[in-house]
Amino acid sequence: MAIHHRTETERVLDERAAYVARGVVPASIVVARAQGARIWDVDGRSYVDFAGGIGCQNTGHGLPAVVAAVHDQVDSYLHQCFMVGTYEPYVEVCRRLAELSPCTGGEQRSVLVNSGAEAVENAVKIARCATGRPAVVVFDNAFHGRTLLTMTMTSKVVPYKQGFGPFAPEIYRVPGPYPYRGIDSDESLAALEHLFKADVDPATVACLVLETVQGEGGFIPMPADFLSRLGSLCHEHGILYVADEVQSGVGRTGPVWAVEHSGVAPDLLVSGKSLGGGLPLAGVTGAAHVVDAVPPGGLGGTFGGNPLSCAAAVAVLDEVASESFRARADALGEKVRGLGPMLALELVEDPVSKEPAGALARQAIEAARTRGLVLLSCGLYGNVLRVLVPILADESDIDEGLAILEESLVEAASGAA
Repeated sequence: MAIHHRTETERVLDERAAYVARGVVPASIVVARAQGARIWDVDGRSYVDFAGGIGCQNTGHGLPAVVAAVHDQVDSYLHQCFMVGTYEPYVEVCRRLAELSPCTGGEQRSVLVNSGAEAVENAVKIARCATGRPAVVVFDNAFHGRTLLTMTMTSKVVPYKQGFGPFAPEIYRVPGPYPYRGIDSDESLAALEHLFKADVDPATVACLVLETVQGEGGFIPMPADFLSRLGSLCHEHGILYVADEVQSGVGRTGPVWAVEHSGVAPDLLVSGKSLGGGLPLAGVTGAAHVVDAVPPGGLGGTFGGNPLSCAAAVAVLDEVASESFRARADALGEKVRGLGPMLALELVEDPVSKEPAGALARQAIEAARTRGLVLLSCGLYGNVLRVLVPILADESDIDEGLAILEESLVEAASGAA
């Protein structure tokens, strides 16, 4: 009789089951180390990483400049709280964000926080304070976070909202463009105009918050004509346009910010995820006259703009703003065919009915994992496979990952047939 020796992965997962809240989604890979586009588990197995910690590794794991910057900062101090003692790394990140900002309005200001959800909350706070208005407009298929306000703004019940109500007031939602599902720019804008007639006076709307490429909603890029017309509509009513670039920004689609593809200038921009190079950091950037409408003490947080995260972000922003990074992103975009290198595959049961094939996506993800590829799903029905290849990944890793993805899709489709 064969004796089963418990692996290190099994040991850690058993301890996870014993001590970690079950509400945290389980992951079957136990990571030991990571570099570039690869991770290794505690049993020595190697995986190509097309997840990047959910979009937090656009520059890849362990970018040397980021690692060096963090090591240097560790030797000086770990924490100060920016509201107690000013430190240069925070100021330097804000300077770079100002220089790279696509926002309208001249002189730019930023506030740094810990996460994308916290940044979205602060963008809404800034907009409400700057306009004196309470209401917020969001879109179908949006994901803005898990706090009370951002959970309300998010457009997916399971697992993000189920059982967590009541929700925040003065949040209004309309359909966003989704050409594959038959919703174009005209229909979305007509729905917005109807909202202003039926549900909320536009004179009471502080801001409209929109992901330039909807991430959790299915990697749905907003058409350039829609963004342009939306910006004009916001300007007409005195509504601030907030571009949520937590997942689509920091070089994910080629330029530093995805909204640059359209040439449209938002009033506020929210950044996060890859901004910290793997450390927690997010920010809100916009024109000084908008951001500075909030009086001293109205923005902040104990750990917002942590020195280590800021040191990492300076190196990240230098990298993603470089010509070589943009050239690499553009080349990768041609290889994977998305909005730049931000790709998703929407799986359906039938090309005519377009019934979402969530089970097929789950089977493909599991087949990929067994072959050595880390992959994630998204979309309202979990039927979209998102590919978050690190922009600086080695060609061999990209090719291997795409080959595994193709094999896994074939296996999943064969099993479903």
